Amino acid sequence: MSEFNNAVLLITGGTGSFGSTVLKHFLPTDIGEIRIFSRDEKKQDDMRHELQAKFPAYARKVKFHIGDVRDFRSVTDAMPGVDCVWHAAALKQVPSCEFFPMQAVKTNIEGTDNVLHAAIDAGVKRVVCLSTDKAAYPINAMGISKAMMEHVIFANARIAAERGETVICCTRYGNVMCSRGSVVPLFIDQIKTGQPITITNPNMTRFLMNLDEAVDLVKFAFVHANPGDLFIQKSVASTIGNLAKGIQKLFGDTGIKIIGTRHGEKLYETLMTREERLRSEDMGDYFRVAADNRDLNYDKFFVEGKVETEAEESYTSHNTKLLDVDEVAEKILTTDYVKEALKNWSVKNE
Repeated sequence: MSEFNNAVLLITGGTGSFGSTVLKHFLPTDIGEIRIFSRDEKKQDDMRHELQAKFPAYARKVKFHIGDVRDFRSVTDAMPGVDCVWHAAALKQVPSCEFFPMQAVKTNIEGTDNVLHAAIDAGVKRVVCLSTDKAAYPINAMGISKAMMEHVIFANARIAAERGETVICCTRYGNVMCSRGSVVPLFIDQIKTGQPITITNPNMTRFLMNLDEAVDLVKFAFVHANPGDLFIQKSVASTIGNLAKGIQKLFGDTGIKIIGTRHGEKLYETLMTREERLRSEDMGDYFRVAADNRDLNYDKFFVEGKVETEAEESYTSHNTKLLDVDEVAEKILTTDYVKEALKNWSVKNE
């Protein structure tokens, strides 16, 4: 992509699954430098050695910065010379955020504000922040913190637009298969140890996308964003029951054990709310939700409102295309993790 020729890209939370996939996409290109910003030196060291083994000709493009988005100084120290930021650092686990909600506040909300202020101060050209379907109509601490994160993004996007330098936008997507916290690796491990797959509710639905699609969404947002835009990929979904059966179709049937819905879980996920759908634009494979253009004159909203405030329905994992078992198996085979796991499993069982 010509937009990235000689550019300096900073990825917060860069040692995660998303960051690793970005490196796979961008290292062979003409990008100038990729800065990996994270707090885990072990993961950084592992990534450094993996890059030297797999991409020896390009590994020099990657620079590692130890820091934490909660620590504003460490973020600002990593920002000089950066052209674009992809903000992926977050606490993503529903159970851990339920038990430690203030940790989610500090990372997902305050950390995002730190990243955006540092980017604006440094004159970064574009910032893309990664959010989640759990931010739409949130019912758990993780989703609530991500919803607040989005409001922080849109508020800072307005400030940055007034200064005319940094364009800030947001992407929102559903479950990324085989990323940290995904049930797919858990199900595969359970099959490999001869255990039944544990599912919460077979009728529960979830969006399915792979890591390459997640990166493509962020690249699309980077190129097409206006200040404060929210981008959403049109995604397929599956019931949890069909997801389990699709994995068993590939790795073997060890049975299914229903354990019941966990605290803070939804029956289905929402990628775009009714309110957002009303001001959305269909861009083919993606939706663009334009920024809220209200200003700080509160009196307007007491004197006059809008006739229409919401569309007839949200965009959810219940009303998008639902995959059958064969289609689920085909979909999860688009991930490198499953391909590698299946190859190793087949060799072991020969």
